[in-house]
Amino acid sequence: MPSANKRMQGAKGEATAVQYLQRHGYKILKQNYRYERGEIDIVAEDNNELVFVEVKARHSHAYGMPEESVTPKKQQQIRTVAEGYLAEHNSNERVCRFDVIAIDWRGRQTAIRHYRDAF
Repeated sequence: MPSANKRMQGAKGEATAVQYLQRHGYKILKQNYRYERGEIDIVAEDNNELVFVEVKARHSHAYGMPEESVTPKKQQQIRTVAEGYLAEHNSNERVCRFDVIAIDWRGRQTAIRHYRDAF
């Protein structure tokens, strides 16, 4: 079970990502979508594409860059959850992609890297 501090950091990262996406014209459809034992942080629309977004945020690079934690195993879990979303919303014909938003917090500085069609 993640610690309360880690959950708060995750929520802050997701809120930062939502604001970033909205500023760039994305429509947020769902946050923290759960299917079976997995979760997708953000489901959004970018023009006519359905976008499944994984958010990773860190205060330190001691364990690597945030985006490096989106491993092949994590990618497969996200794909499985996305399939559930598509089935539940009768959206199997939609064009979709998987994005990763990596956030670095260094003191008062925030750096956001957005990887479109990351996997």
